[in-house]
Amino acid sequence: MVKGFDKEKYIKMQTEKILERINQYNNKLYMEFGGKLLDDSNAERVLPGYNARCKVELLQKLKDKVEIILCISSKDIIKNRIRADIGITYDMEVLRLIDNLKSLDLDINSVVVTQYDGQPQAELFKNKLERRNIRVYTHTATKGYPTDVNIIVSDEGYGANTYIETTKPLVVVTAPGAGGGKLATCLSQLYHEYKRGIKAGYAKFETFPIWNLPLKHPVNVSYEVVTADLKDVNMIDSFYLEEYGKIAINYNRDLEVFPILKNILEKIMGVCDYKSPTDMGINMTGYCITDDEVVSNAARQEIIRRYYKALCMYKQGLIEEDVSMRIKVLMNEAKIDVSQRDVVAPALKVTEEKKLPAVAIKLDDGRVVTGRNTDILTAPASAVINAIKVLANISDDIKLLSPAILEPMMKLKGDLFENGRCLLNIYDVLLGLSTCVVTNSTIEHALAQVDKLEYCEAHASFMIQPTDESMFRSLKINLTQEPEYYSKNLYYSE
Repeated sequence: MVKGFDKEKYIKMQTEKILERINQYNNKLYMEFGGKLLDDSNAERVLPGYNARCKVELLQKLKDKVEIILCISSKDIIKNRIRADIGITYDMEVLRLIDNLKSLDLDINSVVVTQYDGQPQAELFKNKLERRNIRVYTHTATKGYPTDVNIIVSDEGYGANTYIETTKPLVVVTAPGAGGGKLATCLSQLYHEYKRGIKAGYAKFETFPIWNLPLKHPVNVSYEVVTADLKDVNMIDSFYLEEYGKIAINYNRDLEVFPILKNILEKIMGVCDYKSPTDMGINMTGYCITDDEVVSNAARQEIIRRYYKALCMYKQGLIEEDVSMRIKVLMNEAKIDVSQRDVVAPALKVTEEKKLPAVAIKLDDGRVVTGRNTDILTAPASAVINAIKVLANISDDIKLLSPAILEPMMKLKGDLFENGRCLLNIYDVLLGLSTCVVTNSTIEHALAQVDKLEYCEAHASFMIQPTDESMFRSLKINLTQEPEYYSKNLYYSE
């Protein structure tokens, strides 16, 4: 992978700015974390050289100063909202975050269920956490918001929420995704702190959009694409322009809420030091781009990937068609087309010629390897096997898996599943290969190539099964799929 981003510089610069902001506010700062705290795979794809766990690496350097509050909206619990990049619901993502952050020795303060109104699903989630000894708070919709600041900043507004006891200088407030109630939780805490005579502050940890890149830079366009379901629009920060005479990029929701937020902060704190929404953010991302061409190309590929993802989610009934249509408009404006994705045409060509589902994988050296459904393997499994054989310089006519291994696996799957679903997937194949490593040096050499598939691009001519899709994520292969079901059977289509 060619890098275009300096991760170490980023962590250093971002950490320094956070410490400055903590000191600015008398050693007590509530910091709203935008984007994904764990596994920020979008940033990793768009900024080659960025690590998906950059943010937690940063927090680990500050762990003696940090505690974390996790927010989740009861509305997202009810809707079973899904984190699309890893395919799990937001409530499950909260559990995953807690486990991972604890394993990294980071202090979890509590979970806040926002927009709470006694909903049974939210109550069930709350009970599940509390019975595992996780502190849970419930916050209702803020009375008076957004028009009546006097009620918002009162015991009827933020004061109606239970105060969350914190002990560290930096309180990170995060959520599985947008709309989790992070801002309201931060402001509620500020209200309670000031009532107690503690002059705490508020800031935002930001990654995208990158304020000091051009408005139509591919990286910033990719942010609009990622948030197409929220209808986010990048805009010039008019408040920043008026105050400093310079252009900074922000997005519509931050710009719309800033006058309200400024009034609320002035009401709570007596004065608001921020002149613009950009001022509130701590975002050194733009300063750490080392190769603009590399990150621009990566962003264009991410835009295409998100377009395919939206098409598939629409086909599955998970989103409305306007999401993919909005992405297509942004692609047209940026002169981006699916033909710029090298793996699409080879996969479709195999399907056209063989009348079978196919997958194409582009290796790091530019070679494209394809695989299709066989009597034994799914197309994704075939493509992965073919890719590691090419990387290992193993002849195509050499069979890595012997009948002695394949037949029991096929029989077991045939006994368990109906309707021809006994094809071996990527997981089956890699597991089968691993059992042969001790006695077969060729297989050992082949499996040693698996790590080289990281960050490779792939395209499927159909929507693949969840197990294969999950394996592509685990292997860190960037997959896109045509919005077509392989089977016409409704039950087995999922």
